[in-house]
Amino acid sequence: MKVAIDVTPLAQTRAGTARYLQALLPRLEPAVELAQLRGFARGPAGTLWLDLAWYPHVLPLRARGADVLHCPTYRAPLRSRVPTVVTVHDVAVFRIPEAFPVWTRRYSRAVLPGVLRAARRILAVSEFTASELVQLFGVPRDKIRVVPNAVDPVFTAEGPRADGDYALAVGTLEPRKNLARTIEAARQLGIEVRVVGARGWGGVAADGAGVRWLGEVTDNELARLYRGALCVVYPSLYEGFGIPVLEALACGTPVVTAAGGGTEEVAGGAAVLVDPHDARAIAAGIEEALARRDQLRPLGRARAHAFSWDESARLTLEAYAEAAA
Repeated sequence: MKVAIDVTPLAQTRAGTARYLQALLPRLEPAVELAQLRGFARGPAGTLWLDLAWYPHVLPLRARGADVLHCPTYRAPLRSRVPTVVTVHDVAVFRIPEAFPVWTRRYSRAVLPGVLRAARRILAVSEFTASELVQLFGVPRDKIRVVPNAVDPVFTAEGPRADGDYALAVGTLEPRKNLARTIEAARQLGIEVRVVGARGWGGVAADGAGVRWLGEVTDNELARLYRGALCVVYPSLYEGFGIPVLEALACGTPVVTAAGGGTEEVAGGAAVLVDPHDARAIAAGIEEALARRDQLRPLGRARAHAFSWDESARLTLEAYAEAAA
């Protein structure tokens, strides 16, 4: 089988979608012939070109001759002669549109419903995301395959640890990551916050007393920061999965995350759940995580071991075969 796969996100981000592709590509290649297709984008004009030309017109032409076209986000063709498989990580832009730039909101409203109808198979990264697709868009459940994310081997409890007493926040600086309340909660407790993540949008900044913004770091450095942290605080307002939660659990670090949604599903009882809209609740969650540290560490490692990129690749290959049939 020949599979054309859009790898454009690798040039745009180092966050969730890029991690997804980097983990899956080497696991898919032994089983199928992969044609990696990449659109070029730089700045706002490049984004417009991708959305208005690459995905609707150029990509489906480049994919001709393949048995399946896999788009790792819902940016995908509305029409394609090649059967399409689309991965949906979340539909946050429909639940909290105010957290996204205007173009993203408009594009998603105009395009996503048609993409979901056109796709032969839809890969959802969690049961939560699958249920959102059914509820919001009426996607038939038998069209969806749940294919979870996992973590790379570098994220383990064994290895060097960063020095100091700090809470760690990981994620692009954007409104839905809820960084301001994380910082406020940590300040209530007198705990330093270290923030890992690229600049985003919405005027979100990681600054002020007791805050250290580290920007983007290597996976080895991120694992060192996870291991050294008192806890990881990830009270995102909406997530379809939340890879940092799983990475932290794999490193044996207590996690505080939002109740409800994808992160609660991923945590599977191994993290402290809080109301993400209440800084006092987040602060109380941090205190609970520190008090239960010895209990949460083994629970987190066991939970992380339930996820496997090899299994995710196997499920993805099954979806390709179904789409091509």
